[in-house]
Amino acid sequence: EIHVSKEIVRKISAASKMMWCSAAVDILFLIDGSHSIGKGSFERSKHFAITVCEALDVDPARVRVGAVQFGSTPWLEFPLDAFSTQQEVKAEIRRMAFKGGRTETGLALKYLLRKGFPGGRNASVPQVLLIVTDGRSQGHVAEPAEQLKQRDVTVFAVGVRFPRWEELHILASEPTEQHVLMAEQVEDAANGLFSSLSSSAICTITSPDCKVQPHPCERKTLETVRELAGHAPCWRGSRGTDAVLAALCPFSSWKRVFLSHPATCYRTTCPGPCDSQPCQNGGTCVPEGPDRYHCLCPPAFRGEADCAPKLSVDSAAATPEGFQRAKAFVKRFAQAVLGEASRARVGVAHYNSKLAVAVPVGEYLDVPDLVRSLDGVPFGGGPTLTGRALQQVAERGFGSAAWTGQDRPRRVVVLMTEARSARELLLLGVGSEAVQVELEEITGSPERVMVYTGPQDLQPRPGCRARPLDLVFMLDASASVGPENFARMQSFLRSCTLQFDVNPDVMQMGLVVYGGQVQTAFGLDTHTTRATVLRALSQAPYLGGAGSAGTALLHIYDKVMTVQMGARPGVPKVVIVVTGGQGVEDAAVPAEKLRDNGASVLVVGVGPVLREALRRLAGPRDSLIHVAAYEDLSHHQDTLIEWICREAKQPVNLCKPNPCMNEGTCILRNGSYRCECRDGREGPHCERALRGDAPKARGSSGEPEGGQQPGPPGH
Repeated sequence: EIHVSKEIVRKISAASKMMWCSAAVDILFLIDGSHSIGKGSFERSKHFAITVCEALDVDPARVRVGAVQFGSTPWLEFPLDAFSTQQEVKAEIRRMAFKGGRTETGLALKYLLRKGFPGGRNASVPQVLLIVTDGRSQGHVAEPAEQLKQRDVTVFAVGVRFPRWEELHILASEPTEQHVLMAEQVEDAANGLFSSLSSSAICTITSPDCKVQPHPCERKTLETVRELAGHAPCWRGSRGTDAVLAALCPFSSWKRVFLSHPATCYRTTCPGPCDSQPCQNGGTCVPEGPDRYHCLCPPAFRGEADCAPKLSVDSAAATPEGFQRAKAFVKRFAQAVLGEASRARVGVAHYNSKLAVAVPVGEYLDVPDLVRSLDGVPFGGGPTLTGRALQQVAERGFGSAAWTGQDRPRRVVVLMTEARSARELLLLGVGSEAVQVELEEITGSPERVMVYTGPQDLQPRPGCRARPLDLVFMLDASASVGPENFARMQSFLRSCTLQFDVNPDVMQMGLVVYGGQVQTAFGLDTHTTRATVLRALSQAPYLGGAGSAGTALLHIYDKVMTVQMGARPGVPKVVIVVTGGQGVEDAAVPAEKLRDNGASVLVVGVGPVLREALRRLAGPRDSLIHVAAYEDLSHHQDTLIEWICREAKQPVNLCKPNPCMNEGTCILRNGSYRCECRDGREGPHCERALRGDAPKARGSSGEPEGGQQPGPPGH
């Protein structure tokens, strides 16, 4: 077991998949097939050998591979010159049959001393022997192992099951730390093997950027030990007389104990996509494989590639959150009002101390093009000079075209603001009575002013489109539902989706289906528009099989409703379970885990369901909607939407789900949060490893400098 962080474990695993040996080398597997390891461990030994072969350029002129199985006697499975492709070698290893017998490792080594490497080349080609065994030989191994090493054979001892490490160290070449491995952790063992081959210049495995580094590790095994259990009366004869003497004699018991041996393991790691810290402005880098990543950005910073600087918060009144809500409102307005037959033309400008025209009037191809242009409009910060902005929009906001007579279109300015002007028309404002007074002064008429007391009042009815929400639907796709009823559930979800505004600023939606297996049809951050969500809902697969709602809820807990998979801290979380009622007996505890993690769970049970099991799943708030038949789902849509909107207004805990990576602890503080990092980690979300010369601070604040933002949300 290697004692490193999860990030290093991922890097070791990723590096093992990138390794490739293409040098001239003869590699022989000596695989233990005795009764002491059993058939299960024998299959794991074969799996290790196949994994190693996947990184070998098998060719008669480059890497040759052979295999010998041993038990009571050695058995040549195939010589080094038998196959010329990797696929042939792997297929032959899979065909190897378990033979059993005693563990005669010494006889197998003497066989190689006598026969040499079967099918091998001359001494100019390096020879590598991989002994895969539990190290419990019934003969002597030290002398033949030493003779093999004197012939310049590089010997690796790979343990299986509960190996006897002392014997493996006798078998392996020096230094033993680099030549003793454990086959149970396949990718780790393969990485250690090729790291040693690379260090000894037998073959170059990875790119120059990758490095072989030592890491603390521990080797464990299971041994049977004898313990003094106590004393019991016994009788002994006497030498001097024929008398029998009574005495207390010790007696022992045997028990199996785990023994551990501290060691040093050498592994190759390659630079990860997050090592260069590509996410700026407090963004958190989340790796997606060896060369891909995405950024979790603070509010008003966009771009999964870098969270590029697009905001400077200088104004004490206007906020990035309010600016994002205003953009979302304009998008909905454009999508609802501007159609192909509409003669209206729209432009968009934004202001602080000066006006910037983001979209000139009428200069867009269609509504989607206008919406895309809005996505690129940044929050500027700075003082709010409304008067100057109105003067500038009158001068250049409508372009320079000259219109006369009846053809001249009516020109309307819609002002959206939540801040008082830093200096001395409609129509839309978000804020207090002070904002309304100023807007009435600007327009000259109270009838031209509409002020919403809070951002929540911008939401249209029905539904709650302007409420931030992370919503996951969990759909029963088991055989008890059937494909026809599954299609009815899909139609019901599409109808519900029409009531929400899906975009990264407000609503995120995900879908999980479960039957004989559990699948994430799409994650929370997969789709950014309602149209793509509707299309993905239609393409969700029907799985069949026996469903387990508990397994599906645990899948959502571990792999969907997490910050790393797109869930946003500080945003309400809702899980809607739509089920036919079968397979819900195991779901109560996983549902409670989700609730403890900040998510609300609503159950929609259809048909003659198991009411008691569904009530336990629905929890103490009895969040259960019972529908008589699948055809009646549409009649309960309003009830479902009202429940979702009610949950969207509930207070949230910024630490649920935990936004801190690498086992960091989230701590609430003054309406924000900070991440308490484990030793060796730093960053707003504990996403970076401490450099060797950096101080090891335990805590890492989630607040940006100046305290102007409420805390670093996940997206």
